[in-house]
Amino acid sequence: MISVQDAFSVLQDMVRVMPPIDLPLAQARKHVLSETVFSTINMPPFRQSAMDGFAVALHDSLTYEIIGEIKAGDGHQVALLAGQAVKIFTGAAVPDSAQAVIQIEKVTAANGVLQLQETPRMAQNIRPIGEQIAAGDLALTKGTLLNAAAIGFLAGLGFTSVEVFQKPKVGIVVTGNELSKPGTPLEYGKVYESNGIMLATALQDAFIENTTLYEVNDDFENTKNTLEEALTVNDVVLVSGGISVGDYDFVAQALRELQVATLFYKVNQKPGKPLFAGKLEDKIVFALPGNPAACMTCFYVYVLPTLAVLSGQKANYNQSVFLPLAHDYSVHNSRCQFLKATITGNIASVLSHQASSMLNSFAIASGLIYVPNGTYELKKGDAVAVYLVL
Repeated sequence: MISVQDAFSVLQDMVRVMPPIDLPLAQARKHVLSETVFSTINMPPFRQSAMDGFAVALHDSLTYEIIGEIKAGDGHQVALLAGQAVKIFTGAAVPDSAQAVIQIEKVTAANGVLQLQETPRMAQNIRPIGEQIAAGDLALTKGTLLNAAAIGFLAGLGFTSVEVFQKPKVGIVVTGNELSKPGTPLEYGKVYESNGIMLATALQDAFIENTTLYEVNDDFENTKNTLEEALTVNDVVLVSGGISVGDYDFVAQALRELQVATLFYKVNQKPGKPLFAGKLEDKIVFALPGNPAACMTCFYVYVLPTLAVLSGQKANYNQSVFLPLAHDYSVHNSRCQFLKATITGNIASVLSHQASSMLNSFAIASGLIYVPNGTYELKKGDAVAVYLVL
């Protein structure tokens, strides 16, 4: 059995980023740039008005002659003489002959005559060429996680596609004769299957969209064939259940026959002790406990950081933050624990219903408090390590 920290180290040393791919901008959100991007244009590409108002060619008077207007998008050039002005709108190109833009609230205009309230400053309300970025300048660095603003920024520079790290394809293999589909009558001895949709939803929350769900009963050949198919198609395979040592737990045997190398099996933690991590060439396998809360704990603590690293993020498995505890808590355990918790005002509270089979507390949890094994007392206000959940 391996410690939590050793399991982190094994994964941190083993997981490698996926190959790059060129994607249309509309599909690149929450992907990581695989190359540094430089601007090919100035932004703005022309002297741009920052206000609705009047562009003026300065002279010694506060009175100007209005000779026309320029809307955003107009391509014609207007040559102003000293003492002349054009009405202009936000985002429009300021004539080279204008030295300032006076906002509309600070002027009066009637019968072709513009009257200013005060002497304007040079370059007032004019965005210079390349104010945001100049042609050839660095736009975004390799390793940037693309959010909506980054996508908009690249589109504004004229990009239609971008090179990013691929995200892994993930297969979810759900095992168990005891499982029934929600919506069907629940027979005696059966439970409704929840781990498949739970894991698929957690992957969607992490912006991993390319997922496939497989279902298999407790039969060795069926388990082996399904795992072989999943490993052929996907980069990461998550197995729910069947990894323990019961008479009908066939996952471990099937993985051995498929020559999946064991990275570790069983972690000194609660819940989630029977966690398995393995590798077949460049494929990664996590066999997660079948108990729903244990399954979800292992997903957040081990699987999610692995998916982040594969996707090009600089993820750290030891990703906890330290927060004060809202109350006293007694620890009596031979294994370290991940306790479902809520976080309110940056203060962590341990929830009830901590059993590995219970999701009702996980449904309202916003973090997992990590407590080392042993017998000791945690006091209100003590700093505890918290792994945040989506």
